[in-house]
Amino acid sequence: MEVFFYIVPTLMIAVASFAAIVVIRRSLRVSRAWSSGLTAEARCLRTYTTTSGGGDTAVRTTLHHVYEFVTRDGRPVRFDEGGGPGTVLEGDIVTVHYVAERPEHATAKPPAPGRLAAGTGCLLAFLGVFILFAFGFMAVAYAMFSTAGDVMQP
Repeated sequence: MEVFFYIVPTLMIAVASFAAIVVIRRSLRVSRAWSSGLTAEARCLRTYTTTSGGGDTAVRTTLHHVYEFVTRDGRPVRFDEGGGPGTVLEGDIVTVHYVAERPEHATAKPPAPGRLAAGTGCLLAFLGVFILFAFGFMAVAYAMFSTAGDVMQP
């Protein structure tokens, strides 16, 4: 029974750590695209939405755009970006920022490094508190089970 109090928090820590890595990688990818200085005109080929949640949780809808552009060396690139503005429709032309080595990691979001840092920082702070809570839970469980064994001995 007490193994449950160690396995579940450990899995929660692992998931939160993975989420932190994903958040950091995405932030670095967008930041590199903005700071590269390479831009291109891209056409929005398609827009669609995805939904998640339902049942007992709130439904969350994310707007996605599929963009296509040509790099400076003439290579056509198509990419999908979630969370874009609802004002961009199919056929619209937007400016995208990309890194020459990885143009498929382009972004159509306008440069906003402060907003990116604030959003990333808030998400990482939340995940850090979540991880600390899980460690605290395991410490309390350890203390509870180690003293319970002392109490039960005659």
